[in-house]
Amino acid sequence: MVTFVLFIVVVALAFDFINGFHDSANSIATIVGTRVLSPLAAVVWAAVFNFSALFFVGTAVAKSVAAGFIDLAVVDANVILGGLLGAIIWNLITWWFGIPSSSSHALIGGYAGAAVAKAGFAALLWGKKWIETLSAIVLSPTLGALMGFLLMVIVFSTFRNIAKNKSEKFFRVAQLTSSALLSLAHGGNDAQKTMGIIVGLLVATQATFANQTGFLAHFHVTSLDTIPVWVELSAYTMISLGTLFGGWRIVHTMGTRITKLRPVGGFCAETGGAMVILVASKLGIPVSTTHTITGAIVGVGATNRLSAVRWGLAGRIVWAWVVTIPASAAMAALSYWLLAAFNPL
Repeated sequence: MVTFVLFIVVVALAFDFINGFHDSANSIATIVGTRVLSPLAAVVWAAVFNFSALFFVGTAVAKSVAAGFIDLAVVDANVILGGLLGAIIWNLITWWFGIPSSSSHALIGGYAGAAVAKAGFAALLWGKKWIETLSAIVLSPTLGALMGFLLMVIVFSTFRNIAKNKSEKFFRVAQLTSSALLSLAHGGNDAQKTMGIIVGLLVATQATFANQTGFLAHFHVTSLDTIPVWVELSAYTMISLGTLFGGWRIVHTMGTRITKLRPVGGFCAETGGAMVILVASKLGIPVSTTHTITGAIVGVGATNRLSAVRWGLAGRIVWAWVVTIPASAAMAALSYWLLAAFNPL
C-alpha cells in the first residue's frame, strides 16, 4: 500500500506539471502576443513568479480542495487516482486541440466523478464550496472582463494627452510587472489544488504511514488543516517546471486569436485577471485562471469595439468550459471503476 500511495503522489505532481504546461498560456499569452517578451523569456519569467507565490499566498485554497467538496469517509487511494487520471486525460485532450479549458475544474470534476462512481452522489458535500466554485465558472470570466474593461477606460482617460510612442514604451515595461503579478496569482491558486489533493490522500491513508520512520514519516498526516512543507515545495516546483515547457498551441489562441492586443491592453488584461484570482485565493475559492484571463482579454478587446473580439472563437472556448467538469468526471468515473476492478481496496 505504501508504494501505491507514493505512486499516486507522483501522479498528483505529474498533474501539477501538466497544469503548468497546459495553463502557462494564462500568464504569458498576452506578453507574447504584444511582443514585449519572446516566448522563451516569457516562460522563464512566468515560472519564476509561479514559484514565488509560495512566499506570498497562503493555503486557503488547498484546505478547501482537501475538505470542501468530497466526504472524506468515501476517499481512498483509488478515488484520488481515478480523479487525477480523469483530469489529466481531459487536460491533454484540450491541450492537443489548443482549447483553453480549466485545469482547476478538470481536477475538481475528476475528483467528484471518481467519488460518485464509488459511493453515489451522497459522496459530494453539497454546500458553500460547491456553490462558490460553480458560481465562479460564470463570475470569474465576468469579473475578469469587467476589470479589464474598467482598467482600459481608466488608462485611456489618464494617458489620452500623452504621445502614443511614450505611452507604448511605458506599458511595455509595465506589462513585465503585470505579467509577473498574473504568474504569481496563477501559481498561488493552481498549485494549491494539487496540494489539497495530496493532503486529502495522505489523511485518507494515514494508517499506512502511522508507524513509518525516516523519509516515510513525513507522509503521516492526520489533519486536513496541515499542509506539510514538502507538499508545498513539491507543488510549486512542479507547476513552475510545467510552465517552463509551455503550451504554445494555447498561447497562440489566447494571445492573438481572441483579440489583437497592444502592450496597454496586455497590461490591463493581466492586472485585471490577477486581481480577481488573488482575491479568490485569499477567500479560499479555487477559480480558473484560464476563465479569468480570457474574460479579461475579451473585456480589453471590447473597449475598442465589440467586433474586435472574435466571438466565434470565444464561444468555442466557453463550450469547452461548460463541458470540462462533466467530461473530466465521466473519465474519472471510468478510471475509478477500472482501478477498483483490478485493485480492490
